[in-house]
Amino acid sequence: MHLFELAMPWWEFVLRAVVVYVALLVMVRLSGKRSVGQFTPFDMILLILLGTAVQNSLLGEDISLLGGVILSGTLIALNHVVGWLAARSRRFHGFVEGRAMQIIQDGVLDKEKLRGEGVSEMDVDEALRRNGLEHVSEVRSGWIETDGNITLIKKR
Repeated sequence: MHLFELAMPWWEFVLRAVVVYVALLVMVRLSGKRSVGQFTPFDMILLILLGTAVQNSLLGEDISLLGGVILSGTLIALNHVVGWLAARSRRFHGFVEGRAMQIIQDGVLDKEKLRGEGVSEMDVDEALRRNGLEHVSEVRSGWIETDGNITLIKKR
């Protein structure tokens, strides 16, 4: 039965999954801190295309059910291990999740840091409105959190 005949050894599926997972993790970390809620249509298209782009890297020539199960299990296990390690190591957590970055200090917006994180001034304006503020000068401290959300601390 072809459903369970692998086109390559089982360990190659695992190796391929690990390499692709780590490569994508690094690329996503380098791309900035935009949260899922802030995804534009272009970001969604990129995600879909990334899935398609790495499909052959994961599967090679294999189209078996067993190969897909091995890959899925490996990716889920990797995600679990990464989460477990991130919860136990501050350094690893910083690598995987990133660190919060201060973008506003005493009412002054650091546009260079903002651009470096792939976040627009319009995103900051939206965060201001959500917090009942009209201008960045009303903010004592503003941060881009590791999940891409913007936290603002008002001046007294």
